[in-house]
Amino acid sequence: MKPIEELRDTQTWVFDLDNTLYPASCGLMAEVSSRMTLYVADALKLDSENALIEQKRMFREHGTTLRGLMNDHGVDPTHFMDYVHDVDYSVVGPMPRLEAALDQLPGRKVVFTNASSAHAETVLKNLNIARHFDGIFDVAAADYEPKPNPRPYELIAEYHAFDPAHAVMLEDMGPNLKPAAELGMTTVWVRYDTSTEPYWAVPDGNTDFIHHETDDLVTWLESVIEAG
Repeated sequence: MKPIEELRDTQTWVFDLDNTLYPASCGLMAEVSSRMTLYVADALKLDSENALIEQKRMFREHGTTLRGLMNDHGVDPTHFMDYVHDVDYSVVGPMPRLEAALDQLPGRKVVFTNASSAHAETVLKNLNIARHFDGIFDVAAADYEPKPNPRPYELIAEYHAFDPAHAVMLEDMGPNLKPAAELGMTTVWVRYDTSTEPYWAVPDGNTDFIHHETDDLVTWLESVIEAG
């Protein structure tokens, strides 16, 4: 694990998008999740209670609700993505301190998301930070194989031509950091408020693959800049 003062020399910063670059408290992903439940209810002809149960099962067993719908029910991923991301993006707004930190942080920056590139582009635009990112690696680029399956991590490194040993990955879901660490990346767990943190964001057992933790992304990035 690299000490924080050495992270300033990082060549590539790999950022998860949702609930990482913006706070979960804004409610955007809660709205997306509600749209997923509605989609499952309509597609599988279930009431809302059973649709939520099925949604959670697919997430747990397949990594994402979408992957479960694709594997178990042959759902068109583009149709699903368009539906669940038909939400009010105005809840995400500019974050001047985040923008300033990204501006001062040396190295390339890319987004690595289980969502769509269209969703990521809208969020980055609303945050006013799109210009800081060299690219977006979305779930379609991974052939709809979601994190934490190992293959997307290999693909993003190949696609964006970076050496994992000189990369840092930041992510709100702790288990999604394990494949990154196994590939050689330094990992940062951007935690929720621990009193409300969902079970799927918390890794089970050994957490040696988590190298740094923070509940405040911007302050942590500022500490890296100051340490350098």
